[in-house]
Amino acid sequence: MKNPALKNNFSVLREPRITEKASMLLERGVYVFDVAPSTTKSEIRKVIKSTYKITPVKIAIVQVPSKKVFIRGKKGVKTGGKKAYIYLKKGDKIEIA
Repeated sequence: MKNPALKNNFSVLREPRITEKASMLLERGVYVFDVAPSTTKSEIRKVIKSTYKITPVKIAIVQVPSKKVFIRGKKGVKTGGKKAYIYLKKGDKIEIA
């Protein structure tokens, strides 16, 4: 891995992103994960291979911008981050519990 600070698989793939769009993509074999900001495509590919024993066909990384919010009379900021779209072959699945 490029960054020695990323020690285990869970620091690269933080958690699956459960949204309406992600569940629609799941039907096509595309999984969406929140990832660490310094993660690269090759690191994600290695983690998917070692953790789930599946080789992804394609990986797309997208920056999630931070957003200004106004809740209960207070201003704040939702932090942004990075998410990864992981495309698998037809028939391959990742078990997300």
